[in-house]
Amino acid sequence: MTSDPWGRVDDEGTVYVRTAEGERVVGSWQAGSPDEALAYFTRKYEGIAVEIGLLERRVRTTDLAAKDAMTAIEHLRAQVAEGHAVGDLDALAKRLDTLVAEVESRREERRAARAKAQDEAKVAKEALVAESEQLAESTQWREAGDRLRALVDIWKGLPRLDRKSDDELWHRFSHARSAFSKRRKAHFATLDQQRDEARQHKEKLAKEAESLSGSTDWGATAARYRELMTEWKAAGRAQREAEDELWTRFRGAQDVFFQARSSVFDERDAGERENQTLKEALVVEAEALLPIDDLKVAKAALRSVSERWEEIGHVPRDARPKLEARLHTVERAIREAEEAEWQRSNPEARARAQGMTGLLQAAVDKLEKQIEAARAKGDNGRVAKLEAELAGRRELLDQALKGLQEFGG
Repeated sequence: MTSDPWGRVDDEGTVYVRTAEGERVVGSWQAGSPDEALAYFTRKYEGIAVEIGLLERRVRTTDLAAKDAMTAIEHLRAQVAEGHAVGDLDALAKRLDTLVAEVESRREERRAARAKAQDEAKVAKEALVAESEQLAESTQWREAGDRLRALVDIWKGLPRLDRKSDDELWHRFSHARSAFSKRRKAHFATLDQQRDEARQHKEKLAKEAESLSGSTDWGATAARYRELMTEWKAAGRAQREAEDELWTRFRGAQDVFFQARSSVFDERDAGERENQTLKEALVVEAEALLPIDDLKVAKAALRSVSERWEEIGHVPRDARPKLEARLHTVERAIREAEEAEWQRSNPEARARAQGMTGLLQAAVDKLEKQIEAARAKGDNGRVAKLEAELAGRRELLDQALKGLQEFGG
């Protein structure tokens, strides 16, 4: 009989393996020596050991699924328990037990990781839903739309939850996106309507502006153009292409009118500046009449100046008040001279002046006599009162005498 630590071959060629539970038959050998038999069954053992080693490496270094790993372990365990091999089968069984523990540990770790990932994914998806529901109320159409599309990409990159939770969150997420899309569509539909109304209104404004471009009623037309511009600004914007086209027409019509007006005004201003020069010369000629020495000559000269003044025409608006004020000064001096002359030659006025002078002189004489009488009586109070009245009457008398002198005597 031939044997080694893990097995033996009896005289009849039966091969045994030794285990902790005792010996068991693994086969028989009739074709050669017992040593060859043990060598053959040892190689069988080594083959099983190699498979176990490969499985250990896969479990420890790859993402081999726990289910697949357990299937492979059970297959190898059957080979260890029932296989025809000679070697330390108990050690192989222990290695498989250890591997089972590692697989179970890995399974728990993965289960925990999946649970954690699910929790994180749920938190992330709830955050996406909350943000999408906020964005659903936004009026920042472009920014909110871009962000919602980005949220969809983020959602797709997250792991699925349990079906119920995932469906509920997706329903809220999808509803928020749909609500935003409906609001945006309604907004732009309203905006399109407003822009079309603006286009129609601005077409009318452009037509009116074009109809006014040839007007020569400068003031009224310029005022109407200002009103049209106010209406244009209040009308809102049309679609860009229509807006640009209508603005070109509207602005072009204004330009035609205002360029024509500017040309006329420039020509008129040039003529008015020339008129200003001529009227300044007339004012100097009129001012040379002051002071008035000969009223008749001054009146004739002023009449000539006035006739030429009217023939000249308009001057620039800013120059008109000063020129007219200077001419009016000369006119006023001549009128005052006329008034003075008339006063001197008016018999009725002379008689009234003489009568007033006589009355005042009589009043002065009377007061003087009354003062002498009061002084003789020693009535100083009455003297003071009468002297005050006398001073006033004398002042009036002096003025009357001066006026009478103006009548020549």
